[in-house]
Amino acid sequence: AKRMRFLDIILGQVITARTRENVQLPLTLMNSFRTSKESMAVLHHNRRFHQEDIPMEIIQHVEPKIDAATGAPVEHPENPELEWCPPGHGDVFATLWESGLLDSLLEHGIEYLFISNSDNLGARPSTTLAGAFAQSGAPFMVEVAHKTPADRKGGHIVRDKKTGRLSLREMSQVHPDDKADATNIAKHPYFNTNNIWVRVRDLREKLAATNGVLELPVIRNRKTVDPTDSSTTKVIQLETAMGAAISLFDGATCIEVDRPRFLPVKTTNDLFIMRSDRFHLTDSYEMEDGNYIFPEVDLDPRYYKNIADFDERFPYGVPSLAAAKSFTVKGDWTFGQNVKCFSDALLEDKGDPAYVPNGEFIGPLGVEPDDWL
Repeated sequence: AKRMRFLDIILGQVITARTRENVQLPLTLMNSFRTSKESMAVLHHNRRFHQEDIPMEIIQHVEPKIDAATGAPVEHPENPELEWCPPGHGDVFATLWESGLLDSLLEHGIEYLFISNSDNLGARPSTTLAGAFAQSGAPFMVEVAHKTPADRKGGHIVRDKKTGRLSLREMSQVHPDDKADATNIAKHPYFNTNNIWVRVRDLREKLAATNGVLELPVIRNRKTVDPTDSSTTKVIQLETAMGAAISLFDGATCIEVDRPRFLPVKTTNDLFIMRSDRFHLTDSYEMEDGNYIFPEVDLDPRYYKNIADFDERFPYGVPSLAAAKSFTVKGDWTFGQNVKCFSDALLEDKGDPAYVPNGEFIGPLGVEPDDWL
């Protein structure tokens, strides 16, 4: 199969929607100072993608990383660029305001804006959801999906008893005494997919009234100044979440969507699934119909967390998950060609680097002997 980038798939989805509906459907990326050059090259080199009137990118702000020990901006002379970070996807609203994009959209008759994370390949253009949002009259709408036990630690939407407005509550904002209730999926059955629909005029009015800055809760993320080196200086990154803006709009609403609208890739465990034979894209770059309950994948973070280490250990692509319920790897394993997993496949740590030969089967007892059939 052809190896595709996230942007290749996003462009394919937009081009499909343009052709199917015979509309312009502009696409704008919010790039960081690190991603702009490469992502714009992908857009310009795609012969089927053209866009003139609406900018193809806006540039996210940057802020200094905070030295966790001193509270001052961190210093990292080895690579000063690592002293800076983007302030989370909640920055999209200030960036939209400063870029003038909202005015440009209104000038071209565009009334509704759909915003999603680029790593969520399920968040394709949808006339059904666009129509539902338009008919709702709401200024702001968040797509939510049913939680599974694996989602119990994710953020959820709650209603403020004082204001009656909806709010996004992340687990980091939950009081320890309320943790049991907050993770109860019977009490809080939906989670935020971070697929957001916004009425452009309402958002512009809100931003005009606040000088372009929405009052969103600040999230503290603890990391290291070099995210690939855990021995570097510990830092705090201050971020905001775009879904939290739901609490700022009277009449904001949610809509329940099917699970295939939420297919994020946050870790190499997620990437493993997306590269496996359990993930199928049609020629229209859309998910094939089916029951998309993916196997749980748990790769040893010591050897697979970094993308370079991950690719090095799967030189021929990831094993088949067609017959697998789950796949767990403990220790340092490298995989040959045409390896297949079944049931609750498990590889235990051998203490030293190990290898799964070509064509082998992995099951609950590890690599099965040749005569296992």
